[in-house]
Amino acid sequence: MSDEFNDWIGRTETATDRITPRDVVRMNQTLDIITTANHILPPLWHWMGWAPDAQHSDLAADGHLKRGGFLPPVPLPRRMWAGGRLTFDGHLLVDEVLTRRSEILKVSEKSGASGRMVFVTVSHVTTGAEGCVDEQQDIVYVAIPDHYTPPPPQPAPENPDWSHPFMADPARLFRFSAMTFNAHRIHYDLPYATGVEHYPGLVTHGPMQAMVLLNAAMRVSGKPPRTYAFRGVRPAFAGLLKLCAWDTQLATVDSDSMQCMTAEVTW
Repeated sequence: MSDEFNDWIGRTETATDRITPRDVVRMNQTLDIITTANHILPPLWHWMGWAPDAQHSDLAADGHLKRGGFLPPVPLPRRMWAGGRLTFDGHLLVDEVLTRRSEILKVSEKSGASGRMVFVTVSHVTTGAEGCVDEQQDIVYVAIPDHYTPPPPQPAPENPDWSHPFMADPARLFRFSAMTFNAHRIHYDLPYATGVEHYPGLVTHGPMQAMVLLNAAMRVSGKPPRTYAFRGVRPAFAGLLKLCAWDTQLATVDSDSMQCMTAEVTW
């Protein structure tokens, strides 16, 4: 492994933010989710906070922030949120001041089918008056290929315990990008997504898949989660997905019956 990013390991930053009642209403409208405990922030919805504090001129061609700053300046052009693991203790509250302490835990490199890959693992500990979310986020950087080659297929198991449709159409992708202040162009700019990054369509956000999967599981179980882990195994493109569960194992499934995001929840 290259040691060129070792100086970033152990870097920390602390910031505060607030998720307002209006933010919650707008996310409800974006995902067609009805929340009943209006003072409690639904699990994962803290992701609406800590938007990039940057001018438009600070964005790179892909819509992400230019490289450098808190995250290491990995020179590979495609950046993806590959997965994460969360532990929930109590509840975060709507409209309270939340404090997030972030630390870069690990930077590693390996070679895969797509060439050089750099993985950055970041810890985020978010605390409020009545709860805490301890989270590890995996970010991967890769080169942009000349053409799209799907990952090895992972067919969804048959006979899920439950299955719900979820339409990830372009309007919903745009609204979710707006709610999370995510300017990555693969989610709303079709000519960029297909012509520059060589995807076959607009890419459905990993965080949105994680959110709607967990919300569906909570509706079925009637319980708040204790832990939640998710991993993107195949890009999901704009269109109809299925949210499926096999006991505590969850997945989004595309029209080809392939798993796109897999997850596990404990109660």
